[in-house]
Amino acid sequence: MSPHVVVTDIARADADLVDAFAALGSATVHEALGRTGYAGSAIRPIQQGAAIAGSAVTVLTAPGDNLMVHVAIEQARAGDVIVVVATGPSPFGHIGELMATQMQVKGVRGYVTSAGVRDTAELRAMGFPAWSRYVSAQGCLRDSPGSVNVPVVLEGVVVEPGDIVVADDDGVTIVPRMRAATVLDAARSRAAREATNRAKYEAGASSMDINGLRPVIAELGIAYVPQAERRDADS
Repeated sequence: MSPHVVVTDIARADADLVDAFAALGSATVHEALGRTGYAGSAIRPIQQGAAIAGSAVTVLTAPGDNLMVHVAIEQARAGDVIVVVATGPSPFGHIGELMATQMQVKGVRGYVTSAGVRDTAELRAMGFPAWSRYVSAQGCLRDSPGSVNVPVVLEGVVVEPGDIVVADDDGVTIVPRMRAATVLDAARSRAAREATNRAKYEAGASSMDINGLRPVIAELGIAYVPQAERRDADS
Protein backbone atom coordinates (compact mmCIF):
# COMPACT_ATOMS: atom_id res chain seq x y z
CA MET A 1 0.00 0.00 0.00
CA SER A 2 1.15 3.53 -0.72
CA PRO A 3 2.45 5.47 2.28
CA HIS A 4 0.19 8.30 1.13
CA VAL A 5 -3.52 7.73 1.72
CA VAL A 6 -6.87 9.51 1.82
CA VAL A 7 -9.14 7.90 4.41
CA THR A 8 -12.71 8.56 3.38
CA ASP A 9 -14.94 7.18 6.13
CA ILE A 10 -13.73 8.57 9.44
CA ALA A 11 -15.80 8.26 12.60
CA ARG A 12 -17.02 11.49 14.17
CA ALA A 13 -18.48 12.21 17.58
CA ASP A 14 -22.17 12.96 17.95
CA ALA A 15 -22.91 16.46 16.64
CA ASP A 16 -24.60 17.63 19.85
CA LEU A 17 -21.58 16.49 21.85
CA VAL A 18 -19.21 18.36 19.54
CA ASP A 19 -21.31 21.53 19.56
CA ALA A 20 -21.38 21.65 23.36
CA PHE A 21 -17.63 22.24 23.56
CA ALA A 22 -17.68 25.58 21.72
CA ALA A 23 -19.27 27.48 24.62
CA LEU A 24 -16.74 26.12 27.13
CA GLY A 25 -13.59 27.36 25.41
CA SER A 26 -10.10 26.03 24.84
CA ALA A 27 -8.72 26.96 28.28
CA THR A 28 -11.49 25.29 30.29
CA VAL A 29 -11.34 22.19 28.10
CA HIS A 30 -7.54 22.07 28.42
CA GLU A 31 -7.87 22.12 32.22
CA ALA A 32 -10.62 19.48 32.10
CA LEU A 33 -8.25 17.27 30.08
CA GLY A 34 -5.77 17.38 32.94
CA ARG A 35 -3.85 20.27 31.40
CA THR A 36 -3.24 18.40 28.15
CA GLY A 37 -4.44 18.78 24.56
CA TYR A 38 -3.46 22.43 24.15
CA ALA A 39 -1.58 23.01 20.89
CA GLY A 40 0.57 25.77 22.33
CA SER A 41 0.94 29.50 22.12
CA ALA A 42 2.47 29.49 18.63
CA ILE A 43 -0.87 28.58 17.04
CA ARG A 44 -2.71 31.89 17.09
CA PRO A 45 -6.08 33.12 15.78
CA ILE A 46 -6.05 35.52 12.86
CA GLN A 47 -9.28 37.06 14.21
CA GLN A 48 -10.81 37.89 17.58
CA GLY A 49 -14.07 36.69 19.01
CA ALA A 50 -14.47 33.38 17.17
CA ALA A 51 -15.19 30.31 19.29
CA ILE A 52 -15.72 27.00 17.52
CA ALA A 53 -15.75 23.27 18.02
CA GLY A 54 -15.73 20.70 15.24
CA SER A 55 -14.55 17.28 14.13
CA ALA A 56 -10.99 17.13 12.85
CA VAL A 57 -10.26 16.34 9.23
CA THR A 58 -6.50 15.95 9.34
CA VAL A 59 -3.94 16.71 6.63
CA LEU A 60 -0.27 15.75 6.47
CA THR A 61 1.40 17.80 3.77
CA ALA A 62 4.81 18.68 2.40
CA PRO A 63 6.09 22.15 3.32
CA GLY A 64 5.02 24.79 0.85
CA ASP A 65 2.51 22.51 -0.87
CA ASN A 66 -1.27 22.54 -0.46
CA LEU A 67 -2.35 19.75 -2.80
CA MET A 68 -3.64 17.63 0.06
CA VAL A 69 -5.56 20.55 1.54
CA HIS A 70 -7.63 20.62 -1.64
CA VAL A 71 -8.24 16.90 -1.19
CA ALA A 72 -9.23 17.40 2.45
CA ILE A 73 -11.76 20.09 1.59
CA GLU A 74 -13.47 17.65 -0.73
CA GLN A 75 -13.60 15.08 2.08
CA ALA A 76 -14.88 17.51 4.73
CA ARG A 77 -18.47 17.73 5.94
CA ALA A 78 -20.48 20.44 7.61
CA GLY A 79 -19.29 20.78 11.21
CA ASP A 80 -15.71 19.77 10.52
CA VAL A 81 -12.48 21.66 11.22
CA ILE A 82 -9.56 21.07 8.86
CA VAL A 83 -6.26 20.55 10.70
CA VAL A 84 -3.14 20.84 8.54
CA VAL A 85 0.35 19.82 9.66
CA ALA A 86 3.38 20.13 7.40
CA THR A 87 6.26 17.68 7.63
CA GLY A 88 8.66 20.59 8.19
CA PRO A 89 8.56 24.35 8.79
CA SER A 90 6.18 25.86 6.27
CA PRO A 91 5.83 29.66 6.43
CA PHE A 92 3.61 29.70 3.36
CA GLY A 93 -0.01 30.67 2.84
CA HIS A 94 -1.50 27.20 2.43
CA ILE A 95 -4.99 28.66 2.16
CA GLY A 96 -6.46 32.02 1.31
CA GLU A 97 -9.80 33.56 0.46
CA LEU A 98 -10.76 31.21 -2.39
CA MET A 99 -10.10 27.97 -0.52
CA ALA A 100 -11.80 29.41 2.56
CA THR A 101 -14.85 30.24 0.44
CA GLN A 102 -15.06 26.62 -0.64
CA MET A 103 -14.78 25.45 2.97
CA GLN A 104 -17.37 27.93 4.18
CA VAL A 105 -19.88 26.85 1.55
CA LYS A 106 -19.45 23.24 2.70
CA GLY A 107 -20.09 24.22 6.33
CA VAL A 108 -16.52 23.70 7.53
CA ARG A 109 -16.26 25.61 10.80
CA GLY A 110 -12.62 26.61 10.72
CA TYR A 111 -9.04 25.88 9.79
CA VAL A 112 -6.09 25.10 12.09
CA THR A 113 -2.51 24.72 10.95
CA SER A 114 1.11 24.60 12.06
CA ALA A 115 1.86 26.12 8.65
CA GLY A 116 0.54 29.44 7.34
CA VAL A 117 -2.43 31.26 5.88
CA ARG A 118 -2.84 34.36 3.76
CA ASP A 119 -5.61 36.78 2.72
CA THR A 120 -6.20 37.30 6.42
CA ALA A 121 -8.21 40.52 5.97
CA GLU A 122 -10.50 38.72 3.56
CA LEU A 123 -10.87 35.73 5.89
CA ARG A 124 -11.86 38.06 8.72
CA ALA A 125 -14.30 39.94 6.50
CA MET A 126 -16.01 36.74 5.39
CA GLY A 127 -16.14 35.40 8.93
CA PHE A 128 -14.11 32.27 8.30
CA PRO A 129 -11.98 31.58 11.41
CA ALA A 130 -8.44 30.30 11.17
CA TRP A 131 -5.64 29.56 13.62
CA SER A 132 -2.09 29.34 12.29
CA ARG A 133 1.58 29.46 13.17
CA TYR A 134 2.41 31.78 10.28
CA VAL A 135 0.81 34.48 8.17
CA SER A 136 2.48 34.68 4.78
CA ALA A 137 1.77 36.19 1.39
CA GLN A 138 3.83 33.47 -0.25
CA GLY A 139 1.65 30.82 -1.85
CA CYS A 140 2.08 27.08 -2.32
CA LEU A 141 2.77 24.53 -5.01
CA ARG A 142 0.42 21.63 -5.67
CA ASP A 143 2.63 18.76 -6.69
CA SER A 144 3.71 16.82 -3.56
CA PRO A 145 2.05 13.74 -2.07
CA GLY A 146 0.63 13.65 1.42
CA SER A 147 -2.23 12.12 3.35
CA VAL A 148 -5.70 13.00 4.60
CA ASN A 149 -7.37 11.66 7.73
CA VAL A 150 -4.31 10.08 9.28
CA PRO A 151 -2.90 10.88 12.75
CA VAL A 152 -0.89 14.12 12.79
CA VAL A 153 1.09 15.91 15.48
CA LEU A 154 0.07 19.54 15.90
CA GLU A 155 2.75 21.32 17.94
CA GLY A 156 3.27 18.23 20.08
CA VAL A 157 -0.41 17.22 20.32
CA VAL A 158 -1.53 14.08 18.53
CA VAL A 159 -4.67 14.70 16.49
CA GLU A 160 -6.59 11.69 15.25
CA PRO A 161 -9.18 12.15 12.50
CA GLY A 162 -12.55 12.73 14.16
CA ASP A 163 -11.09 14.21 17.34
CA ILE A 164 -12.80 17.37 18.56
CA VAL A 165 -11.07 20.68 17.87
CA VAL A 166 -11.93 23.47 20.34
CA ALA A 167 -10.59 26.84 19.26
CA ASP A 168 -11.04 30.44 20.38
CA ASP A 169 -9.02 33.56 21.20
CA ASP A 170 -6.85 31.56 23.63
CA GLY A 171 -5.77 29.02 21.03
CA VAL A 172 -6.57 25.42 20.14
CA THR A 173 -7.25 22.38 22.32
CA ILE A 174 -7.76 18.87 20.95
CA VAL A 175 -10.17 16.48 22.66
CA PRO A 176 -9.74 12.77 21.83
CA ARG A 177 -13.01 11.57 20.33
CA MET A 178 -13.22 8.49 22.56
CA ARG A 179 -12.93 10.65 25.70
CA ALA A 180 -15.27 13.41 24.56
CA ALA A 181 -18.26 12.67 26.80
CA THR A 182 -16.14 12.38 29.95
CA VAL A 183 -14.17 15.52 29.13
CA LEU A 184 -17.36 17.46 28.43
CA ASP A 185 -18.73 16.54 31.87
CA ALA A 186 -15.46 17.61 33.51
CA ALA A 187 -15.39 20.88 31.56
CA ARG A 188 -18.97 21.68 32.51
CA SER A 189 -18.19 20.99 36.17
CA ARG A 190 -15.18 23.28 35.97
CA ALA A 191 -17.24 26.02 34.33
CA ALA A 192 -19.84 25.72 37.10
CA ARG A 193 -17.14 26.06 39.79
CA GLU A 194 -15.77 29.12 38.01
CA ALA A 195 -19.22 30.68 37.92
CA THR A 196 -19.55 30.14 41.68
CA ASN A 197 -16.12 31.64 42.31
CA ARG A 198 -16.85 34.57 40.02
CA ALA A 199 -19.82 35.47 42.19
CA LYS A 200 -17.59 35.29 45.28
CA TYR A 201 -15.00 37.58 43.68
CA GLU A 202 -17.72 40.03 42.70
CA ALA A 203 -18.72 40.05 46.39
CA GLY A 204 -15.14 40.96 47.36
CA ALA A 205 -13.59 37.57 48.18
CA SER A 206 -9.85 36.98 47.78
CA SER A 207 -8.38 34.31 45.52
CA MET A 208 -5.92 33.63 48.33
CA ASP A 209 -8.78 32.23 50.40
CA ILE A 210 -10.87 30.64 47.65
CA ASN A 211 -7.86 28.72 46.35
CA GLY A 212 -6.46 27.90 49.78
CA LEU A 213 -3.16 29.61 49.07
CA ARG A 214 -2.30 30.91 52.53
CA PRO A 215 -0.97 27.53 53.76
CA VAL A 216 1.06 27.25 50.55
CA ILE A 217 2.68 30.62 51.21
CA ALA A 218 3.49 29.53 54.75
CA GLU A 219 4.92 26.18 53.67
CA LEU A 220 7.17 27.92 51.16
CA GLY A 221 8.54 30.14 53.91
CA ILE A 222 7.45 33.39 52.29
CA ALA A 223 7.42 36.13 54.92
CA TYR A 224 5.21 39.22 55.09
CA VAL A 225 7.29 42.16 56.40
CA PRO A 226 6.66 45.92 56.74
CA GLN A 227 8.45 48.07 54.18
CA ALA A 228 10.47 49.84 56.90
CA GLU A 229 11.68 46.51 58.25
CA ARG A 230 12.67 45.39 54.77
CA ARG A 231 14.51 48.67 54.18
CA ASP A 232 16.42 48.27 57.45
CA ALA A 233 17.38 44.71 56.50
CA ASP A 234 18.77 45.86 53.15
CA SER A 235 20.82 48.70 54.62
